[in-house]
Amino acid sequence: MKRRTLLGQVLAASGAPAILRAQQSNRVVIDPSRIKAQLDRRLFGSFLEHLGRAIYQGIYEPGSPQADSSGFRKDVLDEIKTMGVPIIRYPGGNFVSGYNWLDGVGPREKRPRVHERAWNSIETNQFGVNEFLTWCRLAATEPLLAVNLGWGTPEMAAALVEYCNFERGTKWSDLRREHGFMQPHNVRYWCLGNEMDGPWQIGHMTAREYGRKAVDAARQMRAVDRSLQLIACGSSSPGMPTFLEWDREVLEESYPQVDAISLHRYYSNAPGGETKGDSRKYLAMNLDMEQQIDQVAAVCDYVQKRLRSSKRLWLSFDEWNVWYRARSGDGKRHEAPQLLEEIYNLEDALLAGGLLNTLMRRADRVRIACLAQLVNVIAPLMTDARSVVRQTIYYPYAWALAHCRGQVLDVGVEAASEDGIANIDAAVTFDPAKREYAVLVLNRHLSRDQEVRVVFRESTPAKAAEFLTLTGNDLKAANTFDKPKNVLPQKLELPLTSDNMVLKLPRQSYSMLRLPVA
Repeated sequence: MKRRTLLGQVLAASGAPAILRAQQSNRVVIDPSRIKAQLDRRLFGSFLEHLGRAIYQGIYEPGSPQADSSGFRKDVLDEIKTMGVPIIRYPGGNFVSGYNWLDGVGPREKRPRVHERAWNSIETNQFGVNEFLTWCRLAATEPLLAVNLGWGTPEMAAALVEYCNFERGTKWSDLRREHGFMQPHNVRYWCLGNEMDGPWQIGHMTAREYGRKAVDAARQMRAVDRSLQLIACGSSSPGMPTFLEWDREVLEESYPQVDAISLHRYYSNAPGGETKGDSRKYLAMNLDMEQQIDQVAAVCDYVQKRLRSSKRLWLSFDEWNVWYRARSGDGKRHEAPQLLEEIYNLEDALLAGGLLNTLMRRADRVRIACLAQLVNVIAPLMTDARSVVRQTIYYPYAWALAHCRGQVLDVGVEAASEDGIANIDAAVTFDPAKREYAVLVLNRHLSRDQEVRVVFRESTPAKAAEFLTLTGNDLKAANTFDKPKNVLPQKLELPLTSDNMVLKLPRQSYSMLRLPVA
């Protein structure tokens, strides 16, 4: 059954022509007193895994003309500092379930080369936890560390917390000091394993088995540091046959010991997939993300009520992105293979914008989210020996990082729809410190520009500061090393500001409008 807004029903009854109905039924109502959530900036986090060229040749490449004395690529570091990525998950991902963190600490010449079984690669261990945490400080970002609960033990998870966070006078803290790091790293956020519901995962187990192991790990880790925020491993995808049942059973075992549960999802426009290559359906897939968030939040609340707990869990959507083209490498086992190097096009960027809108709209439950990943592997940034390229998905992500702060507003959106898909998708934030709105709007219509009426209930902006859009005639256009500026944001004419202003949005576009308030 097709849904129609109340405004759309009125226009239909009046006999207004179809084009008029489509144009007049797009409305965003902004009331700054209706605050959905205080925006946790960790909502715009990212992810780096020991996978392909994400670490080696991505952020770390000793001997490169682009590298500093520590082997960190300066050009990549500059990009990430400019973006302002607030938190980065590490070291996996599937990788973590077969990883011994002790292999990656201490003198590099003594670190073992190992066969990495999750991605069938050679891991040199030249980059480990201390290098990552040092790099995080240089990048002005916070670490989100994952512990191995695949073949790893709760004891080794607690040992890693002690190594990172205890000041001195114990076995593991003194080992860190021997390795040249006198001060504790003070890592606050931790993932208790990764995708343990997946048969592909090293150490795959049932929900009850995992839940009990996570409880043991949580207790031991908190015995070292009570300030930790711990994220239980939720279902790896709504497509899993155990989706939601896994989450319920894990939380029935672990609810008192954890602070959050994870969600993962990758989106596809493959011809044989759920969208069947239909770009318009693809651009509505952020609504699937919204449904997933609501479903997992409902499971959390169900378990909370059953246990009569006063604690309400938050959600960590710590893997999300478009990923469906680059599914494998060359089949050879070697260092830093070219794996999962997805080339993103315009429609991928538009969906990424819609996904960011959804995350902001559900910031009342989602505190951490990680665009997976950051460099080379399904990433907004790609490197070669000489330079860094910004892929199309970089731009919506960079806009959110730069301009979305403060409060997420609970805005009213009325949108014309065709085939059950709304043409317009919007999110709005208000930054009290800068006294500025950021309005982000996805136009899903593939053939027609849209007018959107923006109505302010109070605090009407005096002017428009910036109006940018990402659009183009070719949804399959991409940025490459040969054509790094093939898809770039364009400036739109600044709208006249009033309490009832009109935005003109190009077809198939994602737009960002900054509106300062006097």
